[in-house]
Amino acid sequence: MNAAASSAIANATSKPYLIGSSSTLNTPESGVGANGQGLLNSNHGQEGGIRVADDFDRRAIPASAREGNWTATDGHAIRLIEWAAPDVAARGSLLFVVGRGDAYEKYLETLEHWRRGGWQVTALEWRGQGGSGRLGFDAVTGHIDSFDAWLADLDLFWRGWAREHRGKRVLAGHSMGGHLVLRALAGAMLEPLPDAVLLSAPMLDIHPEWVPLRLRQALAGALCRIGDPRRPAWKWSEKPGEVPAARQALLTHDAERYADELWWRGERPELVMGPGSWGWVKAALASTAELERPGALEAVAMPVLIVATAADALVGVAATRRAARRLPHAHLVLFGAESRHEILRESDPVRGRALNAIDAFLDRL
Repeated sequence: MNAAASSAIANATSKPYLIGSSSTLNTPESGVGANGQGLLNSNHGQEGGIRVADDFDRRAIPASAREGNWTATDGHAIRLIEWAAPDVAARGSLLFVVGRGDAYEKYLETLEHWRRGGWQVTALEWRGQGGSGRLGFDAVTGHIDSFDAWLADLDLFWRGWAREHRGKRVLAGHSMGGHLVLRALAGAMLEPLPDAVLLSAPMLDIHPEWVPLRLRQALAGALCRIGDPRRPAWKWSEKPGEVPAARQALLTHDAERYADELWWRGERPELVMGPGSWGWVKAALASTAELERPGALEAVAMPVLIVATAADALVGVAATRRAARRLPHAHLVLFGAESRHEILRESDPVRGRALNAIDAFLDRL
């Protein structure tokens, strides 16, 4: 990040606020309990009601959950996990797609939270990410030639999943997963349409945002032409596969939840992923340009909740703010310096406020 961006983050409010589709700002200090569309502020009188599954083991797959693979049309096996049916009356079904370099093991605790709330939950990875193989020439670099491959997978998987999951259907995505969810919706790819969309720190642009998008695209294209586009786009660590010491500072303040991810990587080494390739950067910028097209996000008609942080050092916050204004029925819950990129894996006070906002959003369905 540049100095201006770092300064803006440092001066960001330390409490989350919510922007409705009319760009009305409701701060905790205002005493406003809901925005113009009736969604409760996530942090209004909720600090004492943090919902944490204290009895849940984040380092074990529940015996009642089913891990498996979905096979794409070209035969590529993509990992998924299907949660057990909720113990309470079912409210509907929720599909969660992970971010770049993610694995669903990182979100077991949150998936269980939604299951206990009455949702039939499924989590899906992306080809070439997590435990779903690699598309580059090494085991730790995340490569893709075009996001179109991921969009085609999501479209096909969603159609089959929706046939098997009745009632209200929610599509949720973290980081790059959130980007791909919006791309699919803006391209009118998903059938049937989800009843609601939930985005956690969506990757709607990548840094440095202050550099014009077209210039970044030109630079990424040039670097892909003069070298192997599968090579890493940024340095990860001195030793391939070794986790950088400063990585936690980008993801979460919660040392225990961060340690959970490292534990899973030790137990399942195939989950380890480091930087993206220059091909991935080129593809990400091309896909970002598609989202920036006039009318693209404006065509997304269903309710969208975006939970993000102004202190995000991994994805573009300005693009997230623009998207919240452009989406016809979007709400943005924006945290400040108290939250890093992985809001659903943050410290209990932040994570609890985020889950309360999500629960209130889902209650409206």
